[in-house]
Amino acid sequence: MPTIFTRIVNGEIPCFKVAENADFLAFLDINPLQEGHTLVIPKKEVNYIFDVEDDLHAGLWNFAKKIAKAIEKTVPCQRIGITVIGLEVPHAHIHLIPLKTMYDMDFRKPKLKFTQDEFREIAEKISAAIEK
Repeated sequence: MPTIFTRIVNGEIPCFKVAENADFLAFLDINPLQEGHTLVIPKKEVNYIFDVEDDLHAGLWNFAKKIAKAIEKTVPCQRIGITVIGLEVPHAHIHLIPLKTMYDMDFRKPKLKFTQDEFREIAEKISAAIEK
């Protein structure tokens, strides 16, 4: 059975897309810790990030770097935190989380709530800031 992320890639479930190319997709986390909290995934479904083929793995991190730079330009923060947990969805993914303090990456914190329009606006801002 495909993961929720594969279903997003296939267009079966909507997302607030930040960026996409032939191999990768970046979209806003719908249960964000911070405004701009973005997930970056390979389109190919691989459960564990260290099982991703070398070329795809390197490409994933380069793609994530471009997204992180765009988030920094559009969301007030000190820097972008990165985490790879991989237990909640069995599809390799990177969390990019804007940080003002170290505690902004605490997954035990209550998640932020945004309207559909607010999510759309955040995604569009980040997307527009990506260097081509």
